[in-house]
Amino acid sequence: MYRAPVQEIAHTLKNVAGLKAALDAGELGDLSEDLVDAVLEEAGRFASERIAPLNREGDETGATLKGAVVTTPPGFAQTYRDWAEGGWNAISSPEEFGGQGLPNMLAVAASEMWNSASMGFALCPLLTIGAIEALHAHGSRELQDTYLEKIVSGEWTGTMNLTEPQCGSDLAALKTRAEPAGDGTYRIFGQKIFITYGEHDFTENICHLVLARLPDAPAGTRGISLFLVPKFLVNEDGSLGERNDVFCQSIEHKLGIHASPTCVMIYGDGFEGREAGAIGYLIGEENRGLNCMFTMMNNARLNVGIQGVAVAEAAYQHALAYANERKQGKSGEYDGSGMAPIVYHPDVVRNLLTMKAMTNAARGICYSCAHALDMQEGKPDEEAKKWAERSGLLTPVAKAFSTDIGCEVASIGVQIHGGMGFIEETGAAQYMRDARINPIYEGTNGIQAIDLVTRKLPLSGGKAVRDYIGELREIVEAVRGTNHEAFGDTAELLEDAVNAFEETTEWLLKALSDGESEAALAGATPYLRMFGLASGGCYLAKSGLSPDGAERVELARFFAENHVAECAALKTTVTRGSQSLLNAGRALRSA
Repeated sequence: MYRAPVQEIAHTLKNVAGLKAALDAGELGDLSEDLVDAVLEEAGRFASERIAPLNREGDETGATLKGAVVTTPPGFAQTYRDWAEGGWNAISSPEEFGGQGLPNMLAVAASEMWNSASMGFALCPLLTIGAIEALHAHGSRELQDTYLEKIVSGEWTGTMNLTEPQCGSDLAALKTRAEPAGDGTYRIFGQKIFITYGEHDFTENICHLVLARLPDAPAGTRGISLFLVPKFLVNEDGSLGERNDVFCQSIEHKLGIHASPTCVMIYGDGFEGREAGAIGYLIGEENRGLNCMFTMMNNARLNVGIQGVAVAEAAYQHALAYANERKQGKSGEYDGSGMAPIVYHPDVVRNLLTMKAMTNAARGICYSCAHALDMQEGKPDEEAKKWAERSGLLTPVAKAFSTDIGCEVASIGVQIHGGMGFIEETGAAQYMRDARINPIYEGTNGIQAIDLVTRKLPLSGGKAVRDYIGELREIVEAVRGTNHEAFGDTAELLEDAVNAFEETTEWLLKALSDGESEAALAGATPYLRMFGLASGGCYLAKSGLSPDGAERVELARFFAENHVAECAALKTTVTRGSQSLLNAGRALRSA
């Protein structure tokens, strides 16, 4: 069963992502290293002892719907209430509404542990935390005073309602409508799909953040507004009032995350004897809803990235335990009698080390992104801009690279189990099934690659990405300057990877400036993969530079010798593969 890797998480936060340097510089207020360690230890304990035991039954039982009422698997609702009472929902939320105001880095680290223990459980808090951010950033003071304290405490939860059957990722096509009621509220009508925890039995109230169009709204994404639509209306004294006109019509039957109810929501179907329409409250300005929702989506994208890390970590632990127990074949290194545990076989070792190294590389990227978010706070304009661009640059990589890694690592975990990995009773298959949603939701990984290449690389004329590459080079030089012989040729191999990364980046920036957008888009996904491998390899090496034992050096060297060489091949794919992709692709079109 999963055990939270608290020491590895703390090490990555402090020595790779930058938390220790920020603490030493006094940039995080009164936060101390002792408090960081205490929070991580307690979060790890709750994840390992309370949430992880729910995972298997949650997958097998799933969420059920009867008469518009969703029941979650046994133990989930009570564990959520205990989790919320422990203050875990409020880690990074604003203090004025009952939050703890701790750095994003700690919240993301805790989120990793919740998701490793049970991704189906942790999806509910993930969306709630995003709703808090959107409401705090864009909601009126009246809405904040009415809703935020209860959502921050976890007494109420939040959802994100974007997608509709005809939309997919193209929100310009959404049809849900909002009609002004004349009293400052709106009546919402329409259908939303893929709504995570749109209905459940964790809390009394659910606060839906819903994208909809006003009657006179411009076409496309410029005509979208954001509304808060509660399951129950709230009385002036803060108590719950009458039921709102929003219901769960059905829940999806999915490949994975069975414990998490993925709902089809109906707004404005009507009550007998009451005016039809779900009552909603405008968040932000009319026709500016997508800007508000992006606050929530950016939070969710980083947290989905950490889900990729989380499922990879859980799959790795599961496979490692099996490899030490399962005996098959002979090994010269095994000094016992009879067959050797498969962990002694070099190919199994390669697979396990690949799982571990890829997971740690993705963790370093996600935590570094969270660090950049924290460093924006309270800084002068230019410095805040630098960190905002850094978090913007890393967000699509954290989301896409890490979730791709989650799928790859979970798949390797099934392979290590052999035929039994394909049998549900071992549990290896669940990680693979659960992981597969992560590259799809909160903006597919293809969309993340497009965002990275077309919007993030050009930030400040390319300075943001060039500065980042410069920092990776500093890590390479630090490795080169160390006397640690165990690094071997790691510095040279990482330098080759960073060179390929830099040259490809410059090629893409030129293609964009020359108007060759199709060529740039054709190379976007392999470029994002290169970005993750080069930066992840450098973060593993940085981890090895700290005085925490030779094992991290060996892992960094393994990654450099076995995986970063892919960067050179990806450079060829990006810079020379676009024309063949575009030409051959024409034959695929039916019209």
